[in-house]
Amino acid sequence: MSGPRLVVGITGATGAVYGLRLLERARELGAETHVIVTPAGVLNVHHELGLDRKTLEALADHAHNPADVGACVASGSFATAAMVVAPCSMKTLAAIAHGYGDNLLTRAADVTLKERRRLVLMVRETPFNLAHLRNMTAVTEMGAVVFPPLPAFYHRPASVAELVADTVERVLALIGIDGAQPRAWTGL
Repeated sequence: MSGPRLVVGITGATGAVYGLRLLERARELGAETHVIVTPAGVLNVHHELGLDRKTLEALADHAHNPADVGACVASGSFATAAMVVAPCSMKTLAAIAHGYGDNLLTRAADVTLKERRRLVLMVRETPFNLAHLRNMTAVTEMGAVVFPPLPAFYHRPASVAELVADTVERVLALIGIDGAQPRAWTGL
């Protein structure tokens, strides 16, 4: 694969469809994907999408066990374009905010930050409590982008799939993946 390397984390927050669509679209655009799915992420993928770990991981070029802290994505010497956690649980956000790299996903996020690469966290939880907000502030100060997948309605979406697709396109454009096509506001 000659495209940019993208690390995709999928955690136990609701919104597994964002991670799924991100993997699908990244493949369409020629990005090399490395996926890390937490055990709670697998539960949500199964509950929300009816998929198992193997089926989800087949959408990526490389799948990594979250317990394998020795995987290539755990090192800054393994060059990547960006990392997106879609969806990002508040537990994962807290671990990243406090440098707690206790699994491969949080270690890869830590590496992304220390190497000054783009880290996008699609946080999923509402309402936010003060701990959530402080953790979002902390990761933002470290250089991450907090990107709650809030839908845009100005283009009059006809389905949930369209809302998801538009959000994923915005994320892909944000991390600089060529060919991403988010819908732009053109005015009234």
